[in-house]
Amino acid sequence: MNLPAFADLLASRGLRLLPGSHAVPVELLVQLPDATIARFTARGTTLRLRTYAPGALTTITIPAECGCGDHHPQSGPSRVTLSRYAVPLEERILDGELLFGWQHHEAGLLSLADAGTHFFTLLETVRSRQLVGVA
Repeated sequence: MNLPAFADLLASRGLRLLPGSHAVPVELLVQLPDATIARFTARGTTLRLRTYAPGALTTITIPAECGCGDHHPQSGPSRVTLSRYAVPLEERILDGELLFGWQHHEAGLLSLADAGTHFFTLLETVRSRQLVGVA
């Protein structure tokens, strides 16, 4: 599975894959229906989903190599990312060492399809908590 196919899968569930997502190693920025931002990473032996307020996204501009304006434009492309000051609203973790016996960097070796399964599992725990009301 590639990122465009995964983006279509997310769209079918009312979610939007944001720029800055990567398939290898898996790092996903996903906008949820309520505009909350979910960041999913698969690193080391850990699968982690953090949610952020909608305003946590920022755009950075990559400077051109020389910046002189003669050979290249003075500013380069823009990238969407989480602000370095963004504080997670929630965090869910799957510990691969405890659950699957991983010992090194197995989470980083997961394919997008395999990591996506874990993404949806963690996302359901966040969503089910949000739906619980106080009587």
